[in-house]
Amino acid sequence: MDIREDDLTDAQSLALLRLHLEGMLATTPAEHAYVLDVSGLRQPDVTVWTVWRGDQAAGIGALKQFDAEWGEIKSMRTHPDHLRQGVAAALLDHIIATARARGLRRLSLETGTAPSFAPAVALYRRRGFCDGPVFADYAPSPYNRFLHLALDRAPD
Repeated sequence: MDIREDDLTDAQSLALLRLHLEGMLATTPAEHAYVLDVSGLRQPDVTVWTVWRGDQAAGIGALKQFDAEWGEIKSMRTHPDHLRQGVAAALLDHIIATARARGLRRLSLETGTAPSFAPAVALYRRRGFCDGPVFADYAPSPYNRFLHLALDRAPD
């Protein structure tokens, strides 16, 4: 696997983002789906990475940095052909390592509550993320959960 910073100009990366958006809207009402579109991911405070396996984009994810100490994981999606092959785990580890290298002290994320989110939530929990309060501009609902990871401790 090769994890590369992505400028979101590659057709495969854009296809993964479309798949992500469609998946979010299929499981979460639009008013509770806080998915960023391409323009939102191209903002200066967001870094996007794509996981490549050979010439195939296998996964995508992003880190949105709120300030010098706090960031949010966004747009995590594994291509269906690469599920349960370590793509999401490798990408999440890369994002966490990057956040630590940048000096961030906390990572947060918003995810869904539908059964289809269970594998992602299990992965986040294995990396130490815990349920926590709503953050940023999100609104709590039955469709959303909020997870947080303190980065000021040594990795497990």
